[in-house]
Amino acid sequence: MKSKIRYIENKSSGHHGSAWIGWVEFSKSGQTVYFNNKALKKLKIPGISGNHFDIETGEEYWVSGVKKNGQDRHQFGRGKIMIDRKSVPEYLKLVDFTVLDENTYTLIDFAKTDKQRFNEIENEEIFFKDTSRYASYYDNNQRKLILNREY
Repeated sequence: MKSKIRYIENKSSGHHGSAWIGWVEFSKSGQTVYFNNKALKKLKIPGISGNHFDIETGEEYWVSGVKKNGQDRHQFGRGKIMIDRKSVPEYLKLVDFTVLDENTYTLIDFAKTDKQRFNEIENEEIFFKDTSRYASYYDNNQRKLILNREY
């Protein structure tokens, strides 16, 4: 699938989580988004505020296209948005800006994503199954999972 510029926000901290704008890649099915050495899988049943989850940590993320007015953060959200240097020219075209506001954006370089590593994670045998209400998320087989947590 073709690369696209997307807005991504970590929702594990509510509306104040880390946020990024940049080029992302998609899996063949379009269900997984790869960026900055992360793999975010689409939730079959969206969570409270996220529509994807990190396949390594289970944290929820919001992934969407960028808004033309540049107001990608939730109205109650705070914090600078990290934007990949390689995506700035295309992003400025999409939002019809001439420059980035230094109070809103921080320029960074996205790390290369090792898709093979995530492929191995997704295909490894799952040994821990939790059907309690404390489980973090559902995997593709509708099994509830908790990642490295003790209750």
